[in-house]
Amino acid sequence: MRTRFTWVVAILSLVAVGALLACSTKYSASSNGLIVVSTFTGDAVMDSFSLNLGNGSVARINNVNGPPTPGAATAVVLDPAGAHAYVIVNKNSAIAQSVTGITSYSIASDGKLALVGTTALKDAVVPVAEVMDSAGKLLFVAGESGTVSVLSIGSGGTLTEVAGSPFALPAEGGGQSPVASALAVTPTVFPTLGTQNSPCSGFTAPTTENLYVTDSINNVVLNYSVSPAGALKLVPATTLTPGVATGTVPSGVTVDPCGRFVYVSNQSPNNSVSAYTICNAVSLPKCPDANYSLQPVGSPTTVGDLPGPLLVNPLGQFLYVLATGASEVSMFRISSSDGSLTALNPPSASVNSAPMSMAIRSDAQWLFVANLNSANVSQFAITPATGALTPLPAITTDNLPWGVAVK
Repeated sequence: MRTRFTWVVAILSLVAVGALLACSTKYSASSNGLIVVSTFTGDAVMDSFSLNLGNGSVARINNVNGPPTPGAATAVVLDPAGAHAYVIVNKNSAIAQSVTGITSYSIASDGKLALVGTTALKDAVVPVAEVMDSAGKLLFVAGESGTVSVLSIGSGGTLTEVAGSPFALPAEGGGQSPVASALAVTPTVFPTLGTQNSPCSGFTAPTTENLYVTDSINNVVLNYSVSPAGALKLVPATTLTPGVATGTVPSGVTVDPCGRFVYVSNQSPNNSVSAYTICNAVSLPKCPDANYSLQPVGSPTTVGDLPGPLLVNPLGQFLYVLATGASEVSMFRISSSDGSLTALNPPSASVNSAPMSMAIRSDAQWLFVANLNSANVSQFAITPATGALTPLPAITTDNLPWGVAVK
């Protein structure tokens, strides 16, 4: 009888532990990370997952397979508060009644997404890339026809296109009609994690911002100053040339979180990353003017096949480049003195088939890659001291995941 009672107590204890574990997978904005994934066509829904910040385990949030997207969804960004997601959608015959524009979703306290609405861009602009400023006030969208649309973010996640938008990219002398491929904006909020060792320590974040846009047909990166209202004004490289030269087919651009350096990924045939110093008050001794123009840093650095998205970790120490043709992430240490790159050892980490986008959490400890053909997201733990990536089990998603963002 005593033995039987002991087994009953043991079983009840296991049930209690199971119940606690089940409760622990629920999302809490104060204690968990949030991963949001957009799916292209296939299921054409939004997925969300809760991230355990202690061990990296991931649990699907019960959102009934996610709210649908009103078009083929690609890139997704979250606002700084993690209250809204903004997704590029394009009309596609595989999705009934689909449209083209930017779709907004609200994010509830339990991590579930709900459709707010879709904003069509003026002049029927077809969006190809997007980025949000660090204050969460403006959304910049690269257009397929060589434009940049700027949208003001209002209460409830609403979007309103600013006066003058869309802004046309300039023609390069002797070049072809411009094609906007990627964009990045300088920060007005510096990272606060690890302040003592942060490269931003001792510097005050600027109150103004600049936008950098790659033109993949003319092989340049363009510099725009951004007014408080969101209007763009070109800062030409010289009196004769609007843009700064990149490698061939620039396909990605990023700014380090301290506003010191810009990095551009270049595709065929060289597969490289170009580095630039941002000419601001901090770098003034190296630059003729503090107008956020770009000064090249050395020669381009070789990376894996067909590099696309690239990101600097939130403390400005490491650069990660998604080599879409090689299904890997190339990894580099950033020199704090001049922005030059040194490959880590090992120099890359493998991901799954057809990687499309990449995200790093603001605590600089987790990196995610959406793999279109694998129906999953590759997940890595980042070693803060070395930048090394340790693979964790892939996150199963709905079909054809394209965009990934993390809070």
